[in-house]
Amino acid sequence: MPDPLWENVRHLFEPDGSLLDAYVFDTTVADWQNFVDLVRSAGWWFSYSEDGHAARLPERVEEVLARRSEMGVLLQVRPASEVLVNVHFFTEGEIEVDLDPRELRGQEQLNAVCAFLRVVSRRLGKPMVLTPENGAAHPLITYDLATDQILPLRV
Repeated sequence: MPDPLWENVRHLFEPDGSLLDAYVFDTTVADWQNFVDLVRSAGWWFSYSEDGHAARLPERVEEVLARRSEMGVLLQVRPASEVLVNVHFFTEGEIEVDLDPRELRGQEQLNAVCAFLRVVSRRLGKPMVLTPENGAAHPLITYDLATDQILPLRV
C-alpha cells in the first residue's frame, strides 16, 4: 500500500496556529543515540544550538540530555528541502519532534514527512506517530513496522 494521498489527508494538516508533533515512545538513551547517529548519517541538513547559539552536536547524546536542564538545546533537521523538524530533547523516555503544518502544502512534502517517519521507525525498531501539537494520544498517521506502511488513522 502506498503512502497516503495528499487529497485524502490534507484536512488533517490545515494550519491553525499550532504545530504537529511526531513521537517515538518508550525510548532509551540508546534509542536517542541511534536517532542522532541517523541524523548524522542520513545526509540530511542539520543544525544544533544551545541557548540559541550555534554549537557542535556532541558525539554522545548523554551530553545533550545532560545539558537540556541547564539550557535550551535544539537540533533542527531538514529531511527534505521544505520540511524542518525541531528536536528539543524533552525527556529520555520519548523522542518528540515538531514541525510546522504550513510546510505541508502537497504530496511532495507529505511524502517527505512519511519518509522521515519510516526511516526513524525502521532505525529504532519502534513505531513513530504524527499527531496534533501535544496530542500524543490522538495520532493522525503512524508508521507500522509490522506492515511496513504509513497508515492514516484519521481520514
